Amino acid sequence: MRKLLTIAATILVGGALAAPAASANTKIFDPATRTWMKIGAGAHSGKSPIAKKVVSYDGGHQPGTVIIDTSERRLYYVMPGGRAMKYGIGVGREGFQWAGQKRITRKAEWPGWTPPPQMIARERRKGRKLPAYMEGGPNNPLGARAMYLGSSLYRIHGSNEPWTIGQAVSSGCIRMANDDVIDLYDRVDVGAKVIVKR
Repeated sequence: MRKLLTIAATILVGGALAAPAASANTKIFDPATRTWMKIGAGAHSGKSPIAKKVVSYDGGHQPGTVIIDTSERRLYYVMPGGRAMKYGIGVGREGFQWAGQKRITRKAEWPGWTPPPQMIARERRKGRKLPAYMEGGPNNPLGARAMYLGSSLYRIHGSNEPWTIGQAVSSGCIRMANDDVIDLYDRVDVGAKVIVKR
């Protein structure tokens, strides 16, 4: 029995070290409001620490367009009537930012993940081994939904780390909390224009 408890404790400690979780005292900086936000115990719930909301929008883009403002770390889905749904997002970290215009070419629910060769090599140099492929599911880094951007490696996708929303942490993809990416996925069509601004 003592041996089993020791093994269980080792697994728990190892798991905690491998994937640090957000505690009730964890804070993230929100560049849009220039304030530090405390992340609560629900950080693993799939909800964003930055609540989505409907806002006025007069940017001149057609309804159905997705506008990503990486400096603000917000995504706007343009709706009719001069309104937009505004979501918090995670963006590319230093050296992985980009800007441009794409179209959504595919949508997938609980997508599988194939890390690109350059990411596998980069992580290997850090002593981490990525899988060649990971089935979709709650532990998958692409989260609950993915919207593929043209023929690029970039996606708008969910995340199994919702506490990273509002931060520059990705390898160039736009990440959203699972609740928010499901909401956007249900609104946006294949072929929709996506404009990424820095």
